[in-house]
Amino acid sequence: MSYGIYIGRNHTADGVAYLAGYGDEPSSHWLEINPRAKHPEGESVTVGVTPQADMPGHLTEIPQAPETLRNMRVSYSYYLGVPAPLTNGGLNECGVAVRDIWSTSRAELISLTPKDQTGPNYSDLARIVVERARTAREGVDLIGELIATHGYSTYGGNSHMIADPDEAWVVIEFAGGRGLWCAERLGPDSIRASRPGYIGEIPKTPDETFLFPSHFFDTAREQGWWSPEDGPFHVNRIYGDGKHRWDGVAWIEDQMRALAERPGKIALEDVFWSISNTRLTGDTAGYGQVMPLIHPAHDGLRMMWQAPVGPVTAPLLPVFLGQNSVPPAWRQHRYLTTGESHRFLDCRKKEKDPDTVSLVPQGIETGTSAFQAFKRLMHLAIQKPDPILDEVWTHWRAIEADVNARIPDILSAAERLFEAGEETLAAQVLTEFAHARMAEALDDSQALSAAAHARLRALGELNMTGEPRMLDQLW
Repeated sequence: MSYGIYIGRNHTADGVAYLAGYGDEPSSHWLEINPRAKHPEGESVTVGVTPQADMPGHLTEIPQAPETLRNMRVSYSYYLGVPAPLTNGGLNECGVAVRDIWSTSRAELISLTPKDQTGPNYSDLARIVVERARTAREGVDLIGELIATHGYSTYGGNSHMIADPDEAWVVIEFAGGRGLWCAERLGPDSIRASRPGYIGEIPKTPDETFLFPSHFFDTAREQGWWSPEDGPFHVNRIYGDGKHRWDGVAWIEDQMRALAERPGKIALEDVFWSISNTRLTGDTAGYGQVMPLIHPAHDGLRMMWQAPVGPVTAPLLPVFLGQNSVPPAWRQHRYLTTGESHRFLDCRKKEKDPDTVSLVPQGIETGTSAFQAFKRLMHLAIQKPDPILDEVWTHWRAIEADVNARIPDILSAAERLFEAGEETLAAQVLTEFAHARMAEALDDSQALSAAAHARLRALGELNMTGEPRMLDQLW
């Protein structure tokens, strides 16, 4: 399902807008930093879904952009049969941030979806926006153009949040093969959560706040779902599930608005809390992200905070766009990676069947997987929330506070190096700081896991049943 929340800059203590959220997929997750790249004329990219997907279709080729932007994002290996690798979005060098969030379409639209659908899927759209869009509005226009030109491959309906330092947009893409989508603009006074994404009443024609294709109303009228005599066009009631704001969405929006009313407004730790509290975040959250929407002095200083699993039991740690690499533990490993169960770290059968060889480098696989290590800690902590989860939560929040207190100095040092033309040294400063913090957190997670396992074993409280213990979540 995934989750996203946008907080406008007028509500925050530091005057910065934020886009935060997590992906809701059970497969492996890994962090990527992708460089800017030029592409030759005539190059294409493969998009869509296969006949084996839960809602089948066909892969097609669409033109590649002449140049793709440097970006950082989290990828994963499976969702409803959509071809891997997949992404929910990330942050690019222009300061455009993207989050993908499920948003189901009405049942009739799902039924109308062609079995041979073609065009970009939800992950393709997120990836293309983070690779090409220089503003949030440009990202919305890209989605609209891609759907109009190439179609849209759905698994039942979806949405995206696209944000930059000046504005954000919620974009809903509907099932049905009719090329239906709608976008709503958010601004500095907005607080908006999506799970699922939603849009309410819209005007009769597109304007600066709402965008949609020319046939958006006509399709509803032709299907008998709406007529002008019915009154205002409510997007969710007519094309969505009719529920509008789900309970979890209403709860977190109300919580964040209450925090914004305080004299100090919403602090960074409150933004972190919005995706790490136990009411919203548990085992289904595959990772966590918080992206500050700013224009720093140099694009390499752009950053996001990332957790390798749901941040209820993991710290949100800084990743800088200008750093050179991702630590091996945070890269793709075989743990929960779809397809790896039939592959080997062995090439004897490669010539006959290349798919028998693992996609993961041997040097990576022989090291620790951050995703696996923090998942272990999560499963231990959830077995006994009091006191283990409480202790783990307190530990990571203290780590976050300590790391965040050090970030301004690191950014200042890197900025001076960038200004002096020492880009290599600036990247080294950012890389070493990020890698060191991640290594410390990984060591802590293993120590915390060993202690938690020893405690549960001694108490006879390791859960050996087929019923996993869970948090009391709203979704």
